[in-house]
Amino acid sequence: MDRKLSSIEELKTRGNGGEIVELKYFEDVEIGDEFITPARTITEADVVAFAALSGDYNPLHTDEEFSKKHVFGQRIAHGLLGLAITGGLKSREGTFEGTVVAYVKVTCQFKAPIFFGDTVFARCTITQKKDTSKTDRGIIVQKVELINQRHEIVQESEDTVLLLRREAFKV
Repeated sequence: MDRKLSSIEELKTRGNGGEIVELKYFEDVEIGDEFITPARTITEADVVAFAALSGDYNPLHTDEEFSKKHVFGQRIAHGLLGLAITGGLKSREGTFEGTVVAYVKVTCQFKAPIFFGDTVFARCTITQKKDTSKTDRGIIVQKVELINQRHEIVQESEDTVLLLRREAFKV
């Protein structure tokens, strides 16, 4: 059996904590399809690690006393941390794990703060499909909403993704 195909078959069990997920290729996706990711809680450890990784030690994220006196009244997560977590949640959902070639473009709006202790998930809706000059892939555009436990959309993005067609894995 082809090595690539074998590894793709193995990926079908990785999303959603080991639950079998049917991988989606370009031709499987329809405009209007919606995917909901698992949820996760944003912790102080997440923010501290992101501050160390990014070098962004803005007191809005790292200084509790400063943040109490600021507009939000408490520390908030970095906006880019929310965007990164959204990418991880989409990966955990598993539908495109192994069929995404690359992100082409991400445009994001930061609509509300993400507080320490917020639990977030993403809702992804396919809004466009486009053929490419390469016959083994196509482009999809997703509207992605990061939503907290209060049902507030805290971030909204448009993700343009290069996605494989089935023929890319023919044996």
